[in-house]
Amino acid sequence: MNWGIFFFIAITVILMRVFWLRIKANSMRSESFKALPPKDQLAVLKECLLNNPTETNLRNLEELCRAQQIDADMESYRPFLGKQLEITKKKDAIAEDNELYAQESAWMDAIRPLEFAEAENARENGDNDLAILRTVEGIARLYSDEAIQKELLQLGETYPKAEKLLEGYRKLMEIRDNSGADDKSLESLRKQRDAWQEDLLSIEQ
Repeated sequence: MNWGIFFFIAITVILMRVFWLRIKANSMRSESFKALPPKDQLAVLKECLLNNPTETNLRNLEELCRAQQIDADMESYRPFLGKQLEITKKKDAIAEDNELYAQESAWMDAIRPLEFAEAENARENGDNDLAILRTVEGIARLYSDEAIQKELLQLGETYPKAEKLLEGYRKLMEIRDNSGADDKSLESLRKQRDAWQEDLLSIEQ
């Protein structure tokens, strides 16, 4: 089972503080949205597009990427919009929906969270603690298994806890893949993922 089945219920911990802005994110003109730092604006717009693949949300993300000089091939996302329309017309299309979600997640993670650039700047300035903090914040804003595992592996070179986090994430993947899709199972998965994310964002010195 893919995270896409229940991800709409379980927003990542770091996005909770800006979740309410999603109702306004179709318009990038709102003062509340414009007041956010670019890294939060990017996270909100990516979340909006992933959860609601529309031309409007795609254009909003494209506009922000252009303003922040982020290289992203927006045209390569448009086939996902058409595929989503096809799937919504079908019954019992969970497998197709999961596959599409995985593809969309990989595309989304190619637009790296801006926290990673902040982490690199901190590292260059000799502030390893801040670099670790910004890196785990960036990881919390990733979607695909591949991207999360890759970043944790790299982080393990300077942050010993990353090895434990990676092991925990792989166990979470195993539980997810063998879980049912009933409400009780989804709630259990949500709680376990939330606990993992809380651990991720708890920095050990």
